[in-house]
Amino acid sequence: MFGNWLKTSILMAGIVALFGIVGAVFGGVNGMLLALVLGGAMNVFAYWFSDAMVLRIYKAREVDAASAPQFYGLVQELAQRAGLPMPRVYLIDEAQPNAFATGRNPEHAAVAATTGILQLLSARELRGVMAHELAHVKHRDILTSTIAATVAGAIAAVAQFGFLFGGRGSSERSNPFVGLIVMILAPIAAMLIQMAISRAREFEADRGGAETSGDPGALADALEKMERYAKGLPLKAAEEHPATAQMMIINPLSGSGMQSLFSTHPATEKRVARLRAMA
Repeated sequence: MFGNWLKTSILMAGIVALFGIVGAVFGGVNGMLLALVLGGAMNVFAYWFSDAMVLRIYKAREVDAASAPQFYGLVQELAQRAGLPMPRVYLIDEAQPNAFATGRNPEHAAVAATTGILQLLSARELRGVMAHELAHVKHRDILTSTIAATVAGAIAAVAQFGFLFGGRGSSERSNPFVGLIVMILAPIAAMLIQMAISRAREFEADRGGAETSGDPGALADALEKMERYAKGLPLKAAEEHPATAQMMIINPLSGSGMQSLFSTHPATEKRVARLRAMA
């Protein structure tokens, strides 16, 4: 547990430091401060409105004890076990088995699952999945990922605009070649850090969810089953808005990439191995 939190803290410090460096390269101290202010403004907006936006993107519909008694009751029981306020509960009419949590804090949280996951998983497996999502809420991972994504995006914007519009550092001897290198490499570095933060938080949510449910094997079984089925069932909203993919319990995107560096999720076999070890 401590190792994952320490890793996340170091990575968050690294991405903020990179933000400051890019600002300094293209505008000296003033550029760095402007970059941090712009990033902070974007963070505030994302912090307050990201949950409503992502639920709208996925056309999620809210359910309650009357409209989805079994699913709602399952989330309610797990929230009580985790010591959390009852989140809002949503269903998404999609065949791909997946789920996510969103919201700025535990008092304003929401959990969502696709109808596909309810059809695919057993009650025991679904319980493991929703415990994982509530662990994200408890750890405030939604805020962490929002900040990381916002800062990474701001780094790319500042690097590109700073170079294109002739930004200068505090020294009059600023080298255009150095600026070009920073413009290319800084956004890549920011993205790599962002992906590493996402993977660390997934491992920690697996652990926290397994502890809440008391059944690590249930989540392990669910992850293996979802991994097999999700690849053949595209999720249109995720394909159209790939920045939301990191929220899902299983990577919803159909394209393949460099798993070790550019994936928002750890390899499923590694997650399953850790959960089986807990069991």
